[in-house]
Amino acid sequence: MIVRDLMTTDVVVVHPDTPLKDVARSLVDHRISGVPVVDRDGRLAGVLSEADFLVKEASGQEAHRRRSPLRWLFGDREADAERQRIAAITAGEAMTAPAASIAPDRPLSEAARRMTDDRINRLPVVEDGRVVGIISRADIVRAYARTDDDLFDAARDAVRAVDGLRVVAVADGVVTLAGTVSHRTVASAARGVVAGIDGVVAVDDRDVSWVEEPVNRPVPGWSGDEPGMGPGSRSA
Repeated sequence: MIVRDLMTTDVVVVHPDTPLKDVARSLVDHRISGVPVVDRDGRLAGVLSEADFLVKEASGQEAHRRRSPLRWLFGDREADAERQRIAAITAGEAMTAPAASIAPDRPLSEAARRMTDDRINRLPVVEDGRVVGIISRADIVRAYARTDDDLFDAARDAVRAVDGLRVVAVADGVVTLAGTVSHRTVASAARGVVAGIDGVVAVDDRDVSWVEEPVNRPVPGWSGDEPGMGPGSRSA
């Protein structure tokens, strides 16, 4: 799956000059926790979330104390920025910028990884500089609601070109593989491909085995009688 498959296209947006009271009303009315801030051409300027409103509730003195250990390094820059956000009355003054975003053709796994790494709940989806959608953690969770039959078909298609490997079953999102493939690396790669299918919870490949080249290769004059020199097999 890619971001376009699960993103919300009916995006609630605000503008930099939108009063914070109106932003708060939009969050409550639409039951969302954040909105993209866009200019009049629909280009992403920032993101405003519930976390930004929490800053408003912090006292200026508390914010100053949190930043004061860094003043020797950064001067008043950090403190001034936070004081400005506390005093903000418009979306543009309170928003987080620059905002993280993602393109609609990126893998769903990339969106999940960026949300986790950046500790954010949503990503505006931007194409040609304009916001065309938004994807949230809740949207990604929807991928795990795929049926086992759907996952079975997806896994079967993913390993179709791997000789000797088959999808035995899918139960509660767990894909079971079986068969004999040519090499350990083929088995490992196949497992990784199936595990990367959106909605797959786990992969059981205990019944996958492989035949590979022997570690010790014949040397000139070898009669073939020495032990441990013939073709062998290994199982996972």
